[in-house]
Parts: sequence; structure tokens; C-alpha cells
Amino acid sequence: MKHHKYHPYFLLLVLQLCLLSGEQLFAQQQKDLNIVFIGNSITRGSGLANRETEAAPVHAVAYLQHHRKIGEVKYSNQGVGGYTTVNFLPATNTAFRNVTKAADAFSADSQATLVFSIMLGTNDSAIEGPKGAPVTPAEYRTNLKALADQLLTDYPNSVLVFHRPLWYSPNTQNSGAKYLQEGLNRLQSYYPELEALVASYRTSHPDRVFLGDKKASGFFRKHHQSLFQHEKGKQGIFYLHPNKEGAVKLGQFWGKAIRKAVL
Repeated sequence: MKHHKYHPYFLLLVLQLCLLSGEQLFAQQQKDLNIVFIGNSITRGSGLANRETEAAPVHAVAYLQHHRKIGEVKYSNQGVGGYTTVNFLPATNTAFRNVTKAADAFSADSQATLVFSIMLGTNDSAIEGPKGAPVTPAEYRTNLKALADQLLTDYPNSVLVFHRPLWYSPNTQNSGAKYLQEGLNRLQSYYPELEALVASYRTSHPDRVFLGDKKASGFFRKHHQSLFQHEKGKQGIFYLHPNKEGAVKLGQFWGKAIRKAVL
């Protein structure tokens, strides 16, 4: 049998080509994401020293970028302090206008999956203060459905991920809003409405609308002393916004939920 001898440089070239092909294949298998975060002051990063680097969306993106199946992740933080589902209604064309502007800015990137990460409800649950509050559980679901329907229509290849709004202390009352135990009870009544809303899209929009994080609310209730800001209010020290360490944890909860939805 005749044996063929190959020059070492030829073998090295073959090896390099194989490695390059492997890298290209891996890159093709990775999923790029463009995320628009919709929320209130918690999403925005209220009370943090530098919300541009410390807010929860920053850490959600960091978590996602460390996953081997996810490539480049770009994002826009559309959290606005004091905002409710009423503020984000498409019909009002106020906060929703900025959401669409942010989403449209990603439109040229056709290879990436557009994700809307949504956590609303804190201000809806208030006794008084924020726009539309108090929002009943039925109204909460109706408002979110109006938002979801418009996003699904305007961005037919997008994915929507709805996270449960976070627990807050039952003495929460600041200069602009009154929450207290009544508000907390109302907030928790939103949870089944959120689950029912997501379930309603399983047939009409399969693999488009997902129930995101459900664990963060209970987690922060247990660890609010260390992971929430200690804020002075009319009913004493209250707990509403994550501190720097809490924002990291919240971002990780959101990142895990988004990863599960898109992969």
C-alpha cells in the first residue's frame, strides 16, 4: 500500500481551515438579541448612583452575553419612573411612542431577535398617585393585552416576555404615591391575570409571548433588608427599589427568563 506524505505546512493549513469553519459554524448557531425593556422606576434604576451601568437591564444583558448560545446583545431601557400600564397604552401614544422608536432603531439588524422585556404593575397597584391608579386586576390584564397586541402586530418577528412585578413593603408611601397593604394586595392579584394573559396567546401567537420571571418577587420579599434601598416615607422606612446589589440579582432573574424564552 502506498503511503502519501503531506508537508507540515499543508497539515497546519488544513487544521486552521477546520478551526475557522468550526468558529463560523458556532457563530451561526448563536442567537443575537435586541431587547427593549419596558417598565417603571425599578427598570429605570431609580435611586442607583449610576443607572446607566447599574440598572437591572444592564445585568440582564451581561447575564445573557455569557451564555454560549447567545451572541451579541443590544438593548434600550424604556423604564420610566411612576409609569403604569395606562401610560404605556398604544392609544395614548406617549410612552408607547418611545418604545416603538427604540424598537425601530433595531430594525436594520434583521439577523437579531427583537425581545420586549416587560415588568409593569407596581404603580398600577397604588391607592393613589400614578396615572390610572388604582388599576383593577381586570383592567391590568386589558391594558397589557392592548400593549401586547400592538407590539405583536407592529413587530411580527418579536418575542414578548412578561415578568411578575416585584413585592414591596406594605408601608410604602412616598411623596408621589400611596401604596400600603391595600396596594400590595392588589399587586399580588395581578399575578393570575398575567398568567392568564400569556396563556391566551399560546394558540393565536405560539412561541411569541412568554411568562418570564416569577421568582424575583418572593426572593426580594425575603431579602429586602439587604437588597432593597432603605427609603424614607410617610409611613417610615419602606422598601420598593432594588439597591446596587439587588439590581444585579434582578437582572439575573430577567436574563434567565429571557434566555429560556428565546432558546
